[in-house]
Amino acid sequence: MGKITAAITAVGAYVPEFRLTNKMLETMVDTNDEWITTRTGIKERRILKDKGKGTSYLAIKAAEELISKANIDTKEIDLVIVGTATPDLPVASTSAYVAAKIGASNAFAFDMQAACSNFLYGMSTAARYIESGRYKKVLLIGADKMSSILDYTDRTTCIIFGDGAGAVLFEPNTEGFGLQDEFLRSDGSGREYLKIEAGGSILPATEETVKNKQHFVYQDGKSVFKFAVSNMADVAAKIMDRNSLSHDDVDWLVAHQANKRIIDATARRMDVDSSKVMMNIDKYGNTTSATLPLLLADYEKQLKKGDNLVFAAFGGGFTWGSIYLKWAYN
Repeated sequence: MGKITAAITAVGAYVPEFRLTNKMLETMVDTNDEWITTRTGIKERRILKDKGKGTSYLAIKAAEELISKANIDTKEIDLVIVGTATPDLPVASTSAYVAAKIGASNAFAFDMQAACSNFLYGMSTAARYIESGRYKKVLLIGADKMSSILDYTDRTTCIIFGDGAGAVLFEPNTEGFGLQDEFLRSDGSGREYLKIEAGGSILPATEETVKNKQHFVYQDGKSVFKFAVSNMADVAAKIMDRNSLSHDDVDWLVAHQANKRIIDATARRMDVDSSKVMMNIDKYGNTTSATLPLLLADYEKQLKKGDNLVFAAFGGGFTWGSIYLKWAYN
């Protein structure tokens, strides 16, 4: 028996029906379609409008699509990981609720919080459980209802984010496919540039914090952009160098959909042609934890067994990294 690697064997996704277009945003904040498109590449984003539905709803929908497509017995799932920056509740586990709702009654579950790097870090975590030989099916979900933490009078943030979820199933592989290498990093000195100021243990919720809009996402756009451009490009290039991958060897760049200019800069650093760059930021905006699996879902039919995929992400905290994965199925 060969070495066990962790391979993605199924993909699922879900985005809400409601489309918030740039034209609609023009009526809400001081911005316009050309400004947004030129600087971000975003044309519209999906918003979960249904009252009483949170991140778990998105996650469950994505998981259910995966389960239906792959015809999986949910009782065989060993672990459910939900990466999210917008959990249903501050304390109760979103992943445990999702696992219960999809019928994964034999699984344990936990949430991950690494901002926009959630899914990337989750891939690394899921792989370790599979590689241990003890777990056979790990369901990894990236899901966020970003609209729940946005101030729609703040044009620096409300134009960027959308809601959505994506899911992948990791299983053991002995043919050499699956996760090959990873390079993950973090720098806590960056948390001042992208954060929600109130609602945590440092500054609990009060009438004043609500009035001051301190429970919405704050971003210092210029600082975040500068860090993201350099760090995403650096780690992607490092993964290629460490695995002796030329630009011809890379079949797909799977980059976090934060800003088209950041994605383009990463592709240029890797010397990868634009035809190999997965892109859906124009349709969904930045769905935070969901961007990477949504890309896999959108491009699944184009992927071939043995394709070399390089993942790259950057998130608040700061958190960032790159993963090299060989696709396991046609």
